[in-house]
Amino acid sequence: MIEITGLCSGYRRRQVLHGIDLSVPDGSVLTILGPNGCGKSTLLKSMLGFVPLSAGEVSLNGLSVAHASPRQIAQTAAYLPQQRSAGDLLVGQLVLHGRFPYLHYPRTYRTEDREIARQAMEEMGIAALADTPLRELSGGMRQKAHIAMALAQQTPIIVMDEPTTFLDVGQQVKFGRMVQKLAQGGKTVVLVLHDVLAALTISNKIAVISEGQLLCCKTPSQILSSQVLEHLYGVKISAVETASGTCYYYQAQEEMK
Repeated sequence: MIEITGLCSGYRRRQVLHGIDLSVPDGSVLTILGPNGCGKSTLLKSMLGFVPLSAGEVSLNGLSVAHASPRQIAQTAAYLPQQRSAGDLLVGQLVLHGRFPYLHYPRTYRTEDREIARQAMEEMGIAALADTPLRELSGGMRQKAHIAMALAQQTPIIVMDEPTTFLDVGQQVKFGRMVQKLAQGGKTVVLVLHDVLAALTISNKIAVISEGQLLCCKTPSQILSSQVLEHLYGVKISAVETASGTCYYYQAQEEMK
C-alpha cells in the first residue's frame, strides 16, 4: 500500500508539486494522467525518494521513504523510468540487475536470482533473447526487457513511467493484461501513461494532475462522469458496455454538437 500525505517537492528553488494526497491499496492499479510538464514523473520520483520532499510524507508498505535506505526502498518498490540506457548489456544481464537489491558482498548472483530472472523473461516472452545484446533489439523488445527487469525485482510495489512507449498495439494490450494480473496477485501498480483510453481500461483508479496539483483521484466511471478529462484535454470520451467488458472511445466531433 502507498500512502502519500501533503507531498510537496521540486528541483532546487522550483516547486513542482503542491500538497498531493494519494492512497493506493494493495492489489490495485493507479494510473496518473495529466498534460506534459504537469509533474507526473516528478511525483513518481518523489514517491521513491529520488527527489527530496519539501513537505509531506510517503509510506510504501509501511516504510517511510524519508527514513529508508535506497536498498530498503529498492526491495519495496521496483521503478521503470521513462528514460533509460543499458549500454552494451545482454538481455539476460539487464534482467538480472533487478536482483541487485538482494545481493550481498561480493555481489555474486545466486542460482535463485538467475531462476527468478529467467521466469521474468519467460513472462515477457523474451527468454530466447537472453544472450542477445540490447542494442540489436527493436524499441519494443528493449522495453519488454526493462519490464522483465522490474518483474525480477519481486517487489510488492511496481512503479512505471510511460511503460508502453515503443510497444505496438498488440503488445500494449498484452501489457495491460499483465498489469491487471499483477494487481490480482496482490501487487500495487502505479503507472504514468499518455494513453487515456488504456488508462481507463486497466486502472482501478485514475489520478489527474494539472500544474502540480491533484485535481481528483477516482474510478474510471467517476472520471468520465466528472468530465475532468474533457476539460483537461479538450476531447470527450464515452463508454459502451460489451460482452467482454467496458470499452472506451473518443467521441467524434459531430457527436459532440
